[in-house]
Amino acid sequence: MHQETPHEGRKVVRQRGLYYEEFEVGTVYEHAPGRTVTETDNVLFTTVTMNTQSLHLDAAWAARQPYGQRLVNSMFTLATLVGASVAQLTQGTIVANLGFEEVVFPHPLFHGDTMYSSSEILGKRPSSSRPGQGIVRVKHTARNQDGAVVAECTRSVLVWRRDAAPQ
Repeated sequence: MHQETPHEGRKVVRQRGLYYEEFEVGTVYEHAPGRTVTETDNVLFTTVTMNTQSLHLDAAWAARQPYGQRLVNSMFTLATLVGASVAQLTQGTIVANLGFEEVVFPHPLFHGDTMYSSSEILGKRPSSSRPGQGIVRVKHTARNQDGAVVAECTRSVLVWRRDAAPQ
């Protein structure tokens, strides 16, 4: 049975990430848009994840600490960093997130800062245990509006090969 679609007869482009074959080692992807982090983002993420750290929640206490103000929760920073890459790299082509290594936060992120993210493809290999899939190693980097690196991590992700991906 033929199902009519509203796009019949026209070229359709669906946003997706990259298949295994499309990743090239050494390529750097700059992700857009940047993300300005608000106080609401930080407080909501911190409380939803049950992190009671005063450094994120208590302005008076944080004012007496070395940075003189609340810091954005580093797990929010990490999640936003990886999330910024999804549309360009793994949307609809990911099988699973395999793990993180070398996660660092060399400079704090504050309320009102804007994160700009990029990803470099470090390596890739076909999966030895999962035919039709491959493992890609990616280094994600986030910088603030002044160019200071606020987070870096290396992530391994399992992605589909084009000819094996479900439709």
